[in-house]
Amino acid sequence: MRDLFSKKIIFIGGKGGVGKSTTAAAFALLCAKKGERTLLVSTDPAHNVGDIFHMKVGGKIKKVSTNLFAYEIDPEKETKKYMNSVKENLRGMIKTSLMDEVHRQIDTAAATPGADEAAIFDTISSIILEEQDHFDKIIFDTAPTGHTIRLLSLPELMGVWIDGMIERRKKINTNYSQLLNDGEPVEDPLYETLQKRRQKFANVREVLLNSQLTGFAFVLIPERLPILETEKAIELLAKYHLQVETLFLNKVLPATADGSFLEKRRTIEKQYLALIRTKFKDQNLIKIPLFEEDIANVNALDVFASWIVESSEKNIV
Repeated sequence: MRDLFSKKIIFIGGKGGVGKSTTAAAFALLCAKKGERTLLVSTDPAHNVGDIFHMKVGGKIKKVSTNLFAYEIDPEKETKKYMNSVKENLRGMIKTSLMDEVHRQIDTAAATPGADEAAIFDTISSIILEEQDHFDKIIFDTAPTGHTIRLLSLPELMGVWIDGMIERRKKINTNYSQLLNDGEPVEDPLYETLQKRRQKFANVREVLLNSQLTGFAFVLIPERLPILETEKAIELLAKYHLQVETLFLNKVLPATADGSFLEKRRTIEKQYLALIRTKFKDQNLIKIPLFEEDIANVNALDVFASWIVESSEKNIV
């Protein structure tokens, strides 16, 4: 846990319904209470960071508590902004008579699968690169596992795609300059734009791969499917050289829970806890109990956060 506290940028993910947003918010609150200026960013389209803090957050950085700020990425809004930036990049490079048709094609592309992911990643990239100097901690509450992995692998995938685009553009420019400009280099704003985007993705990838700067944690509960999904996610991220160091084991039945129903659940749970200890020997395990009430306000979140500290200090999994 000390390792996770030492990181500046932290991604917290996991299967839907395991308590990712609550854990990310509690961890962010802990950092803020330590006096660190903290930004909590939600990439999950089903935002509930604002619900936890009982205020509207939206697509702008908003202060939600002392030293704590929040930002909910709006996929629809970011996709529109992203596509407008593409149109702006093409301004001056396309004949006026063709502009309407090009804009129509771009608007159509905005509705295709993957466009919102590209837009969200562009926003995450900007936050990582531009907000580091303004905050001591940036904590991302990421979408369910599959989306998270796709998001984190995009720098590598898009880097390869842009390399191909740059190479093709370079060849076109060389042919053009030889034919029409006596071999002299020609200015190409699109080539320059591609180079800038390639550098942006390279910079973000460098940050993600810097284990001194960036940390990854997953939240799971002691049930079969979340355990299997977490195992697959850790293996997949490792292929991209991203190491998950911490697991938040949430909603563990407390010893005080009584009754035959809960006793049966506890017997099953013990088997899964043993499986977790076997499968995740390389990760720090932080146990959070199942609470009697919802974590639906800052006071409850504070109690949740205190368990993160207690569990990490006593290693009580």
